[in-house]
Amino acid sequence: ERLVGPGLVVADPGLAFARIARLFDRRLAFEPGVHPAAVVAADATIGAGAHVGPCAVVESGARIGAGAFVGAGCIIGRDARIGVGTRLEARVVVGSHCTIGDRCQVAPGAVIGSRGFGNVRGPNGWEEIPQLGSVVVGNDVEIGANTTIDRGALDDTVIEDNVRLDNQIQIAHNCRIGAHTAIAACTGIAGSTTVGKRCMIGGAAGLNGHIEIADDVILFGGSMVTHSIREKGAYGSALPTMPAPEYRRTVARVRRLGRLGERLREIEARLNLAPQREDDDEPG
Repeated sequence: ERLVGPGLVVADPGLAFARIARLFDRRLAFEPGVHPAAVVAADATIGAGAHVGPCAVVESGARIGAGAFVGAGCIIGRDARIGVGTRLEARVVVGSHCTIGDRCQVAPGAVIGSRGFGNVRGPNGWEEIPQLGSVVVGNDVEIGANTTIDRGALDDTVIEDNVRLDNQIQIAHNCRIGAHTAIAACTGIAGSTTVGKRCMIGGAAGLNGHIEIADDVILFGGSMVTHSIREKGAYGSALPTMPAPEYRRTVARVRRLGRLGERLREIEARLNLAPQREDDDEPG
């Protein structure tokens, strides 16, 4: 088809637009230097061309990489590391000994390195299990607003290179998120779960703890994942929205499935039919 006027013909228009738009994104511009209202420990290191905004706190031993941006009200914990060219928007908290790689973007209110949810019952009630690990974030990672990533109990919680995390995601202690994975908002991932590389997880998904998700897995929004997924592919578990009367009838049918299964096994026994394999009854 013949173009009328100037045009740009590319194989991937979405990618081309993203790269062109980045050239016009003026919100990323900043003046290097430490604001007078910032509090920076004497032994902290601020790289060349970095910016530390008003009311930010950089604690002892912390290192801010060259060209990094630390926004207003951020807290960089003791011995934390912020990579070259990484941008932390307002009120980001990076816990002690945590590491964020180069060229990352962290949106307002994110908390990286909060205490993992480790508790044990004692004779007088719950007692805290100290969380001695940290969080290690790779290069070129995006972390959305109010997303929280807990530090590990012993080993580190790890976010590998080029991961994309949307807003209001909870990643618990000792999780590992594989490179190039994208996770949409309001997803919760319980402790010690490993998510593979190049995965896509829809919004409001819930992942159980101590499971493994293979590389190249797609989870539909609202999925509830209780077991490991060993093979790549697309998976979902939530019921789509339907009119309330239909939903109630569907739930009632599901509740009757156990009784129907028992009746079916009785009929199979009477007719001398081979019973269904037990592993067919296990959830996927």
